[in-house]
Amino acid sequence: MASLWRLALGGSRGADDLGGGVEFWSNPERAGWLTKQGEYIKTWRRRWFVLKQGKLFWFKEPGVTRASVPRGVIPVASCLTAKGAEDVLNRQFAFELSTSRETMYFIADSEKEKEEWINSIGRSIVQHSRSVTDSEVVDYDSTRHHASLDQRKMDGSSSS
Repeated sequence: MASLWRLALGGSRGADDLGGGVEFWSNPERAGWLTKQGEYIKTWRRRWFVLKQGKLFWFKEPGVTRASVPRGVIPVASCLTAKGAEDVLNRQFAFELSTSRETMYFIADSEKEKEEWINSIGRSIVQHSRSVTDSEVVDYDSTRHHASLDQRKMDGSSSS
């Protein structure tokens, strides 16, 4: 888990640096309490989480403002799955976020909260991974389109 946490935190930064330009204090896609496992000392700590624009931020307290500095942030686009993990942790309302290298565990307050977090994070994973794919497809399509127009112009000019 350490590598993603470290990547997410990257040393001492201000709120603007850590937020990556995301106004996490305003109109989040989802916000609420979750319990997460610590990176170094594997204790469970209750934190206030905010999901916005492909980033999952966490804070000690829920009164998040522009001046708040997140305790950490996970770039959701680096996650491959968000799914239940009660069987793995043997804890009720547990879920996991997995990347190709590691898995992070969280515990919600209820089954409903767990499902809502999994759905919200899952949607965010799809949206933020799709945006890369969509731009590539658009680029390829426009390149093909321009190439076929150029070919038709050349074919038309060579026949006259």
